Amino acid sequence: MSANLDERNAGGYSVAYGRDDSYFPVYVTAALAAIFLTAAWITAAAYWLALAVAAAGFTYYNIPLLETGRPTIGANQYGIFIQAFGLLRWRAIERIDLVEIAERAMTVHELQIALNTTLASALVTDWRKQPIHRLLMRLPWRMDHKGVLRVSLEPFDRPPDEIHRTFLRMWRFYRS
Repeated sequence: MSANLDERNAGGYSVAYGRDDSYFPVYVTAALAAIFLTAAWITAAAYWLALAVAAAGFTYYNIPLLETGRPTIGANQYGIFIQAFGLLRWRAIERIDLVEIAERAMTVHELQIALNTTLASALVTDWRKQPIHRLLMRLPWRMDHKGVLRVSLEPFDRPPDEIHRTFLRMWRFYRS
């Protein structure tokens, strides 16, 4: 079963990062990195190189936001899949909550997936081991100290409530 499942063709319902202008800063910092690198090369000043490294680091970390065609989260008959995490079995999920979190002047939505078993037994496939070139890039998930998987839904191309409703509907259907 898990031999045919990989991050690129997990099948079922999938959600990718949105295609909007909010990722414009990633392109700007890439251009700034190139400009600072050129300035460092021309002037031989180390401070330009430091600025180039900082801008390039920000760009590198946020490159996954530009991968708009690649499924990032989703669900199929086996469970919920999350890029760079794995595929969680439906029966290993205790609950799926949509939580609104107030941050400064805005509200962000977070999908929280609580497990009723250990992570090792909950994963059908484990995608946490990433290629070396992706190790320091942004991850769409994080795990809190209670073992709850948290996924910020703001950067995705579907509304948070639609993602939550679809996951709940599939969870109720497939775990029965």
